[in-house]
Amino acid sequence: MSQITNNWVVFQIADEIQAEYPELIKLVLNTKSMDDQERQYWFDILPSMSNEQIDRLYDILDTEKKKLEQLEASYQKEIKSLNEKHLVEWQAFQMKDNKQKIAKAQEEDAKSEQNPDDILNMLNNL
Repeated sequence: MSQITNNWVVFQIADEIQAEYPELIKLVLNTKSMDDQERQYWFDILPSMSNEQIDRLYDILDTEKKKLEQLEASYQKEIKSLNEKHLVEWQAFQMKDNKQKIAKAQEEDAKSEQNPDDILNMLNNL
């Protein structure tokens, strides 16, 4: 009997099961559809299961893993798409805001600029 620790939980697994079904053990340890008691239950009954039952368990857990990976990939693709959309919107907003700031600065510059004749008159009055 061997002990395997996964997420701070110690599982007891028969040595022959560990040697014969390492991939199935990984699937059981990493599935989201079982709690730790259920995992230990499956490890306990694996020696008494038929090959067909073990194959079926493997197929179920492998299918679950693949479906979750597909969902994660789809989710990541959707998040990327939303981020890109919002980035474009943010850039457009910043561009509009910057144009307004530039226009305001130009307007203030125009107000503060003095007529060259006024400057000459000021110099002549000195």
